[in-house]
Amino acid sequence: MGHCFARPLALLCALFAVGTASAEEVQVAVAANFTAPMQAIAKEFEQDTGHKLVIASGATGQLYTQIKNGAPFEVFLSADDNTPAKLEQEGDSVPGSRFTYAIGTLVLWSAQAGYVDAKGEVLKNGQFKHLSIANPKTAPYGLAATQVLEKLGLTQAVAPKLVEGQNITQALQFISSGNAELGFVALSQVYKDGKLTQGSAWIVPADMHEPIRQDALILNRGKGNPAAKALMDYLKGPKAAELIRSFGYQL
Repeated sequence: MGHCFARPLALLCALFAVGTASAEEVQVAVAANFTAPMQAIAKEFEQDTGHKLVIASGATGQLYTQIKNGAPFEVFLSADDNTPAKLEQEGDSVPGSRFTYAIGTLVLWSAQAGYVDAKGEVLKNGQFKHLSIANPKTAPYGLAATQVLEKLGLTQAVAPKLVEGQNITQALQFISSGNAELGFVALSQVYKDGKLTQGSAWIVPADMHEPIRQDALILNRGKGNPAAKALMDYLKGPKAAELIRSFGYQL
């Protein structure tokens, strides 16, 4: 009798242990441009898997420095493909975990309706006092912005008017607050469900700058954390793809 009782109890204990062990927390470093999409994905991911995301965002270059200095991140979603490749080469990530989760779109944006025309001619007339960009040394969208200005032959003309944000979030804040009339930001910051959330914009043609391929990988600290692996799988799935596209990214 006792033997019969012990087996179901042991099975129940085993199931309980599996249930409690399966819900994990994962620390995620996210490039600033992908903060809003990541928050939307996190909500769905947590509902579907039971795992919890702890998100920290910043410029890709800043996050790289933090990772190298021992920050407790387990997964990294970059704004480029070079930085994750570098971490991979330096032995800081789980081999074979890197993949491109999104291709970013650069936009010239103003908080004022009708200020930026659909072809970006506003850049050439030079009537503005300040043009906001993210720091091109640490933020891939900032680097792409400098490539666009170079291609248009405007690098020298706009140099005195440039206002640099530490990352793409700060670059957006300069424009939103009116400190800069316009600037280059990520489309995902001003776009949702297929339309601009406010203001006016020129969506920069992709051939005007190097592709903004955004790669993700599992860092060494995330090795063995089932939530880290689950997140990577989720980012490759249909629900995440739909959300990523809704913020103006390509896949």
